[in-house]
Amino acid sequence: PPLFPEPHRRRPWRRRSRRRTWRARSSPTSTPTARSPTRAPSPPIKRLRAFHIIESTDITREAWVLTDEAKGYAAGGSREVHLVAAIPPEGASRAALKEEFGDVVFDIARKAAAKNKWIRFERGIVLRTVEDTTDEMQELLKRVENGEDEVQEQLKRLEKGKVVPDLIKELKRRKLVTKEKVIWYSLKKGPEFVVKRKTLATDVTREHLKSGDWKDLEFKDYNYEAQGQPIAIGYSQPLLEVREAIQNIFLEMGFSEMPTNMFVESSFWNFDALFQPQQHPARDSHDTFFLKAPATTTQLPDDYLEKVKQVHQSGGYGSKGYGYDWKRDEAEKNLLRTHTTAVSARMLYKLAQEEHFAPNS
Repeated sequence: PPLFPEPHRRRPWRRRSRRRTWRARSSPTSTPTARSPTRAPSPPIKRLRAFHIIESTDITREAWVLTDEAKGYAAGGSREVHLVAAIPPEGASRAALKEEFGDVVFDIARKAAAKNKWIRFERGIVLRTVEDTTDEMQELLKRVENGEDEVQEQLKRLEKGKVVPDLIKELKRRKLVTKEKVIWYSLKKGPEFVVKRKTLATDVTREHLKSGDWKDLEFKDYNYEAQGQPIAIGYSQPLLEVREAIQNIFLEMGFSEMPTNMFVESSFWNFDALFQPQQHPARDSHDTFFLKAPATTTQLPDDYLEKVKQVHQSGGYGSKGYGYDWKRDEAEKNLLRTHTTAVSARMLYKLAQEEHFAPNS
């Protein structure tokens, strides 16, 4: 198998998650400093600080660290060195080396080795031009891994566009290093410092009362500034959000909304005014919910009701009508409004009573 996996076989590159460690720093006023990959203090430090056992100060700095790919080079050597080592004195064909290393790995190693003038090519054969190679890349990666200040400074200079050695440029070009933010905690004794922290009680339990231990308990102080648990709230239903978006479009165009808060409607506006015959199956109690109290209404416009009656019975306005005996008692029955078109019928009648009607500008 290839000595190195091809890039497409690895997981996508991203900032690595660093394991929390503890490292000592020499300081005349502080205790060993904690290293953490996150900005928030680690739970032990946060708890100790809350009880005033310690005092902590965050020290943030950015450092260049090795990627997962570079760690393999630091431990086992760079690709170009392995490529040169795999070439026998008489040389090797490109096909054989590609089969051993893989196409992508061979291509990267070939370019780096050729740049260092370690290999040359003759009619498809790869020949060595040196007997031994010094893996300067591996040594440099080890220095980065050890956090040497000189290498860190060179990488900072490169980031600012200043002149640096070519080998430092190779680290960035080949994506062998990445910048990572590291937080150190400078710790020192607090006003309530103790070597062993005593666990404070938060509640008096039944066992405490039975045993009498409650007399000797030390209780944890209440933190009145602590925030409560977040309240789970509901969210808008997707269809309601779409309806609101469409509603806003029409309102911004100058339209006005009709009053749709009358959920109890008369059969006249719900059916008759919409030219639906009184014997229509939709008026059956299995399809429409009629009210018992109040069962009927008398608040109907008599003039308009008479016109609707004539159209139903004998027609008009281009209609032949239905030719039946229209009854006012049926039109006065109250029901739960079955559609908002009944609101449209009411609104059109109301607008028709105006002396002059003009749309809103």
